[in-house]
Order: sequence, then C-alpha cells, then structure tokens
Amino acid sequence: MTDSSPRPLAVFDLDNTLADTAHRQCYLERRPRDWDGFFAAAPKDPPIPEGVALARESAEECEVVHLTGRPEGFRRDTLDWLAAHGLPEGRVHMRRDGDRRPARRTKLEVLRRLAGTREIRVLVDDDELVCEDAERAGFTVVRARWVAPSAELETAQEQEGRT
Repeated sequence: MTDSSPRPLAVFDLDNTLADTAHRQCYLERRPRDWDGFFAAAPKDPPIPEGVALARESAEECEVVHLTGRPEGFRRDTLDWLAAHGLPEGRVHMRRDGDRRPARRTKLEVLRRLAGTREIRVLVDDDELVCEDAERAGFTVVRARWVAPSAELETAQEQEGRT
C-alpha cells in the first residue's frame, strides 16, 4: 500500500546534521555520562547553516522527515527547536524511551518502514555507520560532515544506543 502523496521523502538526522551539539559534549565526557544534562541542553543548540540550507532546499521537492536517535521524552524540546530555526515541518521519528539499540539499527528500521510506502530521495546523517548501512540497503545518502566528529557521540550512538 502506498501513501497518496506523490512527494518523495528527504530524511534528516538532527544532532550534528542540523543542530550543533558541541556545547553539550561535556555531558558525555563525564563518568557516568550525564544523559539528562546532554538532552536538556539541546534547546540551546545552534543550527548548522549547511544542514539547515539543505533541509530547506530539499523541502522544495520533498517532504522532509526528521529521524533522530534522541529519546521520545524530548519530543517537545525537539519540535520547538525545529520551529524556532525555521526548519521544514514534517514528521519526527524519535527513539523509544529505553531503546538502547545502536543508531544504525534503529534508523535503518525506520527507513525501511518509510520506504514501504514512499520513495526516499535521500538520507542526510552524520553517523558514518548509519550512512554505510543505509547505502548497503540501497538508500541514497548525504554524509553531514559540516562539524567536527565527536568520539563521545559516536560511542553513544553505536555502543550505548543513546542518540
């Protein structure tokens, strides 16, 4: 069964793709990691101009969908941040609270579900493992390499299933 909308989807990650998380990396460098502090600081993320411009450009031909590893409990902050920075409105897929699977697994699961009803024109993400798995599954990927990678965030995404 296909969605009645003819517009393809452009799927955008948030952290370090649209939102610069550098100011909150300090919460991940602590032991134990301060996840509540990390996510609570997200509303202060500055937008990343390259990612925001690509999302706006993509909205001309595609429906923009946001796919993030952020926990569902931070949905209101996430929606407010997207609106405050003029990003295209669209569905936001977030990690279920308590889901600690690697981002590459959770995101690929959502991509496959979306692809069952709509064409996915592109996935834009900064996580190299997510990008590799998506490409292997046949999706077109743009690697968001506009901010310096964070080893702490990479560990969080792959090993701890936190973002």
